[in-house]
Amino acid sequence: MNGQAKHSVTRRAAFTQLVGPVALVAAPGLANAAAPAVQTARKKTFVLVHGTWHGGWVWRQVAERLQAQGHRVLTPTATGCGERAHLIGPDTNLSTHVQDICAAIEAEDAEEVILIGHSFGGLTITGVADRLGERIAHIVFYDAFIPTRTRPAWVMPEADGSWPKWWKDRQAHFIHGYKMNFFDHYPIKMLVPEEDVVNVALLKRKLTWHPAGQWTEPVSFTNGGWEDRPRTYIHTTLQTFAPSSPAMWGPGRGAGWRWIDVPTARDGMLTHPDVVAACFASLG
Repeated sequence: MNGQAKHSVTRRAAFTQLVGPVALVAAPGLANAAAPAVQTARKKTFVLVHGTWHGGWVWRQVAERLQAQGHRVLTPTATGCGERAHLIGPDTNLSTHVQDICAAIEAEDAEEVILIGHSFGGLTITGVADRLGERIAHIVFYDAFIPTRTRPAWVMPEADGSWPKWWKDRQAHFIHGYKMNFFDHYPIKMLVPEEDVVNVALLKRKLTWHPAGQWTEPVSFTNGGWEDRPRTYIHTTLQTFAPSSPAMWGPGRGAGWRWIDVPTARDGMLTHPDVVAACFASLG
């Protein structure tokens, strides 16, 4: 057994010992979350939208597990990220990413979509739901920012129209003024535990820059965004460094929302793909 395989086995064993069956009780329908071969009666269509600095590649293990159950899974990569990083430009923004995902859904004739967004992909999926609401059966925020009409962007201007100081300080580090680099602002433990050497190495190799305009452009609520959709918030409970705050998930505690706690790190699709796939498969 090579070192990577041995680490993977050890990590799975440690995780099973850590969470056991109790941690999964918090999320209805996840009693068998550790078993990737769980079968569901109805086959579903998932569109999985990555967050900042990631790409469609981040969903590979989760997609494989869902597909093994007969589900259809799309994992598009937004412009300027992942394998499409070379396409970034000063005008790449939230509208670009919304169009990317809408185009993928339309090109694949996807209907009754379970639309899942991670991190600031919550902005993107809100814009997609606003444009393609008739195709979206369920919108899901996986440890993601939920925008609202009063806060339609992550970075909001001050009363005088200027950007807040924290954002202007960050802009000084952006490549060419618009390319955000993860490692300029965050440690790797923001995404996965530092001791997870396999995924740390993967992220250091795979993370790309990200267009700042995806954080600053307000999302459209012209057609209600997520407001009239069946909706779920998936909250990660094993994130120990800078766990998501009410600024991210606040609306998810309100009326009309289903709330699920899952025992994963922020990038649980990498650290706990069995758990994440089982959680997604449980969604209606």
